[in-house]
Amino acid sequence: MNSTIRRVVLGTAAFSMALSVAACGKAGSDSGDSGDSKTIGILLPENKTTRYETFDRPLMEKKIKALCSDCEISYNNANQETELQKKQFDAMITKGVKVIILDAVDATATKSWVDAATKKGVKVVAYDRLAEGDISAYISYDNERIGELQGEAVLEALGDKAADSELVMINGSPTDPNAALFKKGAHTVLDDKVKKIVYEQDIPDWSPDEANKKMSAAITSLGKDGFDAVYSANDGMAGGIITALKSRGVKDVPVGGQDSELAGLQRIVAGTQTFTIYKGIKPEAERTAEIAVALLNGDSIDKFAPQKADSKSKKGIPTQLFDATIVTKDNIKDTIVKDEVYSVDDICTKEFAAACKKAGLQ
Repeated sequence: MNSTIRRVVLGTAAFSMALSVAACGKAGSDSGDSGDSKTIGILLPENKTTRYETFDRPLMEKKIKALCSDCEISYNNANQETELQKKQFDAMITKGVKVIILDAVDATATKSWVDAATKKGVKVVAYDRLAEGDISAYISYDNERIGELQGEAVLEALGDKAADSELVMINGSPTDPNAALFKKGAHTVLDDKVKKIVYEQDIPDWSPDEANKKMSAAITSLGKDGFDAVYSANDGMAGGIITALKSRGVKDVPVGGQDSELAGLQRIVAGTQTFTIYKGIKPEAERTAEIAVALLNGDSIDKFAPQKADSKSKKGIPTQLFDATIVTKDNIKDTIVKDEVYSVDDICTKEFAAACKKAGLQ
């Protein structure tokens, strides 16, 4: 990670689930008015990860409308297809969108799109992933730090056995630059503290099904007793991994994750997943909306993006990075529930009622 990037500690934020979604089309649709100079585009990468449609999109839309009541919002989801996202991006430019918030499917593939947009006076804000090209701003998390937190949580779960433990690592998509940072951060913490990483795979498209297959392959290769913990780069893949462990009769192996998905939190309460990483999506989404509106109005974004980041194609990109928090059964109430990301009722459905009671979530 670029040494000029400093870490910003993210405080917990009040988070309302009663989100009013304003002026938006359905996933895969374009609801912006053709040629409207007051249109802000939002391009999200996929919907397998539940956060994008549940939180990121409505939060950005709501904040944009609060800041700019006469702004239109043009929205598309690429369903994990790079070529589809490029078509969506090009269509927004053709229709006169002046600012595009881009969460790239493949952040390495965007340079020519972004550069062409910039030459036409379109501002592109890289959201969550640092897309290549002449980006105007970048808003995300301190992703290497998140990997470190994941590694720390694995060590905490292993306790005194850590030094003699062997790990399986299931990493994120090789086309997502954040995945490389998560992996780097995790290795920084784990490599000298555990005995060995005995199996490691990157998973295309963050696919839970592929993670399930790789975990099954690891069990076949290593044996049911051939590893002591599993690092999973996110909660979706952790679900696939845990299914593989269960189907092969592997028990009491710590499994981590990331994103604080509802299903992941329920697995934590039930004891099949050990931890997740809570990233406050509201401040990230709202800061991105603030930057997009400022860029649309021709205003300075210095106060919104006080840091700097370097991509392979551009140096000194105005940036804001947020930090994150490890979430276990012990602090779900003080993090997720307190910030109103999910309520106790959301987490403690009938299937998890007994486990919730035992965990003190009532």
